[in-house]
Amino acid sequence: MRITSTSCICPVLVCLCFVQRCYGAAHHGSIKVTRNQTKHIEGETEVHHRPKRGWVWNQFFVLEEHMGPDPQYVGKLHSNSDKGDGSVKYILTGEGAGTIFIIDDTTGDIHSTKSLDREQKTHYVLHAQAIDRRTNKPLEPESEFIIKVQDINDNAPKFTDGPYIVTVPEMSEMGTSVLQVTATDADDPTYGNSARVVYSILQGQPYFSVDPKTGVIRTALHNMDREAREHYSVVIQAKDMAGQVGGLSGSTTVNITLTDVNDNPPRFPQKHYQLYVPESAQVGSAVGKIKANDADTGSNADMKYTIINGDGSGVFSISTDKDTREGILSLKKPLNYEKKKSYTLNIEGANTHLDFRFSHLGPFKDVTMLKIIVGDVDEPPLFSMPSYVMEVYENAEIGTAVGTVTAQDPDAANSLVRYFIDRNTEEDSYFTIDASTGTIKTAKIFDREETPWYNITVAASEIDNPALVSHVPVGVRILDVNDNPPELSREYDVIVCEDSKPGQVTLTVIQTITATDKDNSANGARFHFSLEEGLSLNPNFTLRDNEDNTASILTRRRRYSRTTQDIYYLPVLISDGGVPPLSSSSTLTIRVCACERDGRVRTCHAEAFLSSAGLSTGALIAILLCVVILLAIVVLFITLRRSKKEPLIISEEDVRENVVTYDDEGGGEEDTEAFDITALRNPSAAEELKYRRDVRPEVKPASRHHPSSSLDSIDVQEFIKQRLAEADLDPSVPPYDSLQTYAYEGHRSEAGSISSLDSATTHSDQDYNYLGDWGPEFKKLAELYGEIESERTT
Repeated sequence: MRITSTSCICPVLVCLCFVQRCYGAAHHGSIKVTRNQTKHIEGETEVHHRPKRGWVWNQFFVLEEHMGPDPQYVGKLHSNSDKGDGSVKYILTGEGAGTIFIIDDTTGDIHSTKSLDREQKTHYVLHAQAIDRRTNKPLEPESEFIIKVQDINDNAPKFTDGPYIVTVPEMSEMGTSVLQVTATDADDPTYGNSARVVYSILQGQPYFSVDPKTGVIRTALHNMDREAREHYSVVIQAKDMAGQVGGLSGSTTVNITLTDVNDNPPRFPQKHYQLYVPESAQVGSAVGKIKANDADTGSNADMKYTIINGDGSGVFSISTDKDTREGILSLKKPLNYEKKKSYTLNIEGANTHLDFRFSHLGPFKDVTMLKIIVGDVDEPPLFSMPSYVMEVYENAEIGTAVGTVTAQDPDAANSLVRYFIDRNTEEDSYFTIDASTGTIKTAKIFDREETPWYNITVAASEIDNPALVSHVPVGVRILDVNDNPPELSREYDVIVCEDSKPGQVTLTVIQTITATDKDNSANGARFHFSLEEGLSLNPNFTLRDNEDNTASILTRRRRYSRTTQDIYYLPVLISDGGVPPLSSSSTLTIRVCACERDGRVRTCHAEAFLSSAGLSTGALIAILLCVVILLAIVVLFITLRRSKKEPLIISEEDVRENVVTYDDEGGGEEDTEAFDITALRNPSAAEELKYRRDVRPEVKPASRHHPSSSLDSIDVQEFIKQRLAEADLDPSVPPYDSLQTYAYEGHRSEAGSISSLDSATTHSDQDYNYLGDWGPEFKKLAELYGEIESERTT
């Protein structure tokens, strides 16, 4: 099958197509595709021969954007089997077959029915086949060919990234690269000049230029000054067809801004300035501003102001405001019109960021002269001192002079001054001041121990102009006088062991005491301790002054006994060294306690023991409260238990005995029986009838008391019957026998007691100190005999 293309539009293409067709006809001719033929020769087998195919022109071209009324002819398909009788049918399949491309199934002509766009699709792949129209059998194998869309110049160049914003430093060299722009053309760059773009500048000359091939924008002038012009708008054009007539073009805008460099030095608008400052200006306050102009911006315009010379450099200072770039003039020392009426300053303003490329344009600093005129104002009175400190003794009489403040008018008029105290606090009411002389006096009685220092504020104003007021602080120290006697520094709990340590002698130190005095050290630093005079010599304890503001309490005996006396009182007299000396009397409480052999307290009086144990008053109250609550619970439990009534009628199955427990000791050696009859006749037991302990009686018996004289004549049997009758008449008694006890121990044994408890009443000269060496088993015995020996010695 032969594919013939006739889509040649230009003379060159026509020649190429003609050459192609002639070349195909001369060298290849029409490819005749015949069916397989079999030659039968007698005596020979059938031989199959592969059909030969001719050369196939397998590529067509079709112009894009075809706008004609008729379908665009693309090419022709032809099979060698086609004899022109219409027996061959051509079939077209593949991309766009039947929709974009149609074929005449008889002639094989291919047409394009739609306008194509190469930028959307550059080529189409199709398949062609020739079949027998009668049998629908293929006359040759299927052939593949391509239809390419031929480009035309239908797309203009485009700047996809525009518009552009770019900066370049001012004063740049000519030819400095600013930006490279790029335009794209959607046409086929491999075919003709449709996609060949050249650049040109439409707006922005003579300041900038553009390279026609690369699109690089460069500066075209020397020393472009930002201060003269800062912004430029440059229009760049891109044109295809290599810039020839008829080419398509596109343009973009490039906004170029010149950035600042430090190429302008600062300049003061004037070489001489004058400033008026009143003498009342406060130290540290700003009194004026000055500014040097700089055409640059940003950090290139930053500058620093300094005072380089002048007679006011020690009185004034200058600083730089970074926001406004102004020099702020401040006052370092107070002004006085009466002493100096004007000052002269030389002020320099210099850039802080220099660019040495432009140093030839300098120097980048400027100097101006500033004259300051001091203005005279009516000033308030001026005190002779910035503050005052005065002293006065405590207990001084009202009206006592404390001190004097002095102020005067600093102006030339020298007006009279009036003094007064600012009544802002309560402390100001303790003093008064003479309005003319400034003498401060007391208005109340002072107590140094209550308030040792007072702070007041004294004001002074001119009589001619009361609105001008000045103030000064005055501190008053209250001096001490000896008006407080010394006293013990704390409450002492002195303890002495009732048994002396081995080898202990009299005059043993048991406590060291100290004293305090509310007065200061000048009136109470030295304390003297002694026993009160006029009292008899204390045989138990004495006191020794250690002459270091402490005193020691000493014992006069070797042994003390709690059973004899457990608390001793020792009056102590304390005096100070002030003028006049003062004294006070205090009483020490000394407790006698039992101690271990190493001196540790073992037991003592309840209060002393608890105190030595470190229990506070709150802890004692809590313990007592707990004990009271426990006792209340026990009493309530017993009361509820006794209030329960037992039933009078007990079931037959409830057979039990009522056993009442008691803690009676018994009758001693003579009580050999389980129950002593003599106990029933005990007179003390017969005086009052005992109630049952297990049942609370509700009815009082008719007879409770009998004369003891008649009791001796009553027989034991009658006595028991009487008690039985009383029990029968008691309605609260249960209907079963119970054992009633009587709290009678019995008569004393004639043999006497073998206990040694009463042996201490007998006198003996024997020394029992050796019992203390027998060990802990005999400690109690040694303590008992130690007490007897101590009492005998006393």
